[in-house]
Amino acid sequence: MNIKKIALLSPLALLIACNNPKSEKKDMNTTAINYPETKLVKHADTINGVVVEDDYRWLENDTSKETMAWVDEQIKTTQSYLEKIPFRDKFKKRITELINYPKYSSPFKVGEYYLYAKNDGLQNQSVYYIQKGLDGKEEVFLDPNAMSKDGTVSIGLAGYSKDHKYIAYTLNRAGSDWEEIYVMDIANKKQMSDKLEWVKFSSASWYKDGFFYNRFDKPTGSALAAANEYQKVYYHKLGDTQDKDKLIYEDKNVKQMYYGVYASEDERYWFMNKSKGTGNEDLYFWDKNNAAQKDWKQLTSDFSSKTSVVDNEGENLLLVTNDGAPNNKLVSVDIKHPEKENWKTVIAEKPEYMEVATSAGKNLFITYLKDVSSQIEQYEYNGKLIRKIELPDIGTAGGFGGEHDVKDVFYSFTSFLYPPTIFRYDIASGKSTVFRTADVKFNKADFETKQVFFTSKDGTKVPMFIVSKKGMQLNGKNPTLMYGYGGFSVVINPSFSASRIAFIEQGAVLAVVNLRGGQEYGEKWHEGGMLLNKQNVFDDFIGAGEYLVKEKYTSPDYLAIQGGSNGGLLVGACMTQRPDLFRVAIPQVGVMDMMRFHKFTVGFGWIDDYGNPDDAKFTKYIHAYSPFHNIKDGVKYPATLITTGDHDDRVVPAHSFKFGARLQAAADKSNPALLYIEKQAGHGAGKPLSKTIEEVADIYSFIFYNMGVDVK
Repeated sequence: MNIKKIALLSPLALLIACNNPKSEKKDMNTTAINYPETKLVKHADTINGVVVEDDYRWLENDTSKETMAWVDEQIKTTQSYLEKIPFRDKFKKRITELINYPKYSSPFKVGEYYLYAKNDGLQNQSVYYIQKGLDGKEEVFLDPNAMSKDGTVSIGLAGYSKDHKYIAYTLNRAGSDWEEIYVMDIANKKQMSDKLEWVKFSSASWYKDGFFYNRFDKPTGSALAAANEYQKVYYHKLGDTQDKDKLIYEDKNVKQMYYGVYASEDERYWFMNKSKGTGNEDLYFWDKNNAAQKDWKQLTSDFSSKTSVVDNEGENLLLVTNDGAPNNKLVSVDIKHPEKENWKTVIAEKPEYMEVATSAGKNLFITYLKDVSSQIEQYEYNGKLIRKIELPDIGTAGGFGGEHDVKDVFYSFTSFLYPPTIFRYDIASGKSTVFRTADVKFNKADFETKQVFFTSKDGTKVPMFIVSKKGMQLNGKNPTLMYGYGGFSVVINPSFSASRIAFIEQGAVLAVVNLRGGQEYGEKWHEGGMLLNKQNVFDDFIGAGEYLVKEKYTSPDYLAIQGGSNGGLLVGACMTQRPDLFRVAIPQVGVMDMMRFHKFTVGFGWIDDYGNPDDAKFTKYIHAYSPFHNIKDGVKYPATLITTGDHDDRVVPAHSFKFGARLQAAADKSNPALLYIEKQAGHGAGKPLSKTIEEVADIYSFIFYNMGVDVK
């Protein structure tokens, strides 16, 4: 199994923490905030009969001096407010203490070498290490901390050559999604001359003496805001300059499409996925052993399913597909007869969602989700079950990938109170042994996690994890943080975050809601929260809040909500629909202007999940929940801290700018409405650890301060 993309270890993975102590609510300084003056320029569009007001459109121009001056004033206002919080430094100190431990990714084998990411504790970026064999000397392979003074350069390993001599890596600057690709000689730890630019969302899939990658043309206008269109696939030969790269695929008639080309481990096949966005894909293959095949041959069509390649055995392809199986199944396809009616089911669909299928040592490893908890099963390629792999707890396992000749693999396991632990797994015997543990300085026995199921507005049962100290009193006064996402098939798995401990140990409650729109229960769960069902996601989140209040975990005076990206949309929609239910709202890098999300960078790819606001079928529906357009004058909204980054080229900061400007102008002024804008930062990935710690400490200080609760 050749990797398509190796993710860089995030030292503060899933910073979706919680809050704080059981003390009586105190009066706060409610002096009105003098917000920066924001020019209002009357503007409205009429889209399919719907009048769409947009009086802050000028803030979309991220490169104008006027916008940049406005940003500086917003930063000053927010920092002035935060500086008044007396326990701000306490949070920062405690989070720093908890996060200061060595953090590792699972090692992966490349020939006779193992590579892995490691953060000594407080390094801004994790460092990649290499060692010859598992008993070899640990040596630095790539250190992004040496590539920038402020820690804003991040890297990720993108794919290694079939002969195990070279590995490609991506480099991102200041949190932007734009990537540069470089190549390293593995044995010599030497960087080659190769440099590729204007790459985005790409792996480096090696074939012969080069690799496939995706890129766009150099953008005209703002590189951080202009629409990314007409993606192309190239083949780069090692040692060549980028201008010599061979164009493998493009479609000049379709400006909004994603492509991905990769080769099989035996290099017999090329595969290509086409997708309109984040939803279903069409799959193609090219048998390079067949001289008669001169072009791509289509396996799936009409974007009616999501089908991916796991491995191949000669002329048989092993695929995971949701075609006719919303929870996924594994099928075998004979390339001589690739029509769907000839597909053979190898592992049938189950009631549990088949989340991941990997291969290693000519075995299959299938990860199922049972009420959002991982269950791993090992199979032969013919579908015969070898064993179910025992995991240490209810939680999340990942890994189990390797080439055909490996004898063992590594996997990680984590949960809300189980710090990430790496296990070594012997494929033949099924024995797991602990390879590396995380030494986090907290007492797990003081805390507990439970899963509850509440009923949403339409009668659907929705799961929620609740994490707290043991012995918590259900008195309605526990500061509580609800986190959710609810979209794009994203599963919010149980995971550990040291920052959460800093809050739960104060007596607070974390509630993680597994909303529709994700894929916790397969494609039907996703479909229940997408397109014209999107309101279900907001109803689920509101229903979770009502459950927590009803069961006396908390009350509206002590309830905060947080979410990022699509989760920022979630927070924005819920706080505008039910401002009475929440005391604090933290929308992070959110999609707040739902009428124009598709106009910027890669936003067109989200039409799969949201629908197109320019399509009469969706215009009125989307406008009815778009956070920016549903702020009403004179309403008492929750205390709100809106976070974004000036280099966010996935959800451009204009979403947050416009939402914040409108909230500052319209709200009844009894609660703060602040913009937390980070410079030299993007959507979140690659953010220096020092900046992340500061941001998390500020967010939770803001929450506690506006609940009138002290920090012990």
